[in-house]
Amino acid sequence: MAVPMKNGGMSSARVIFYVILSGITTGIGALCGALIGGISQSVIAMCLAFAAGAMIYIVSGELIPESNKIYHGRMTAIGNILGLLLGILAMNI
Repeated sequence: MAVPMKNGGMSSARVIFYVILSGITTGIGALCGALIGGISQSVIAMCLAFAAGAMIYIVSGELIPESNKIYHGRMTAIGNILGLLLGILAMNI
């Protein structure tokens, strides 16, 4: 996060400030997650399902089409299928 801001011409003090600010919000989010997750197992399951859905959306909408643009051929499809199968296998172990 800091390297692109520094390469864009931002001062070191501002870069450090923004990195610390993003770290604080991550800590606050983790605290809220711990408090909400302590309510019940169903709440944890819903939060994890929402996070998984967001990741699937990002991968399906951004990463897979970008990999197909960069690398033409069957290897991207084979890699996606193998990744999906390994994920399913990891969930069942």
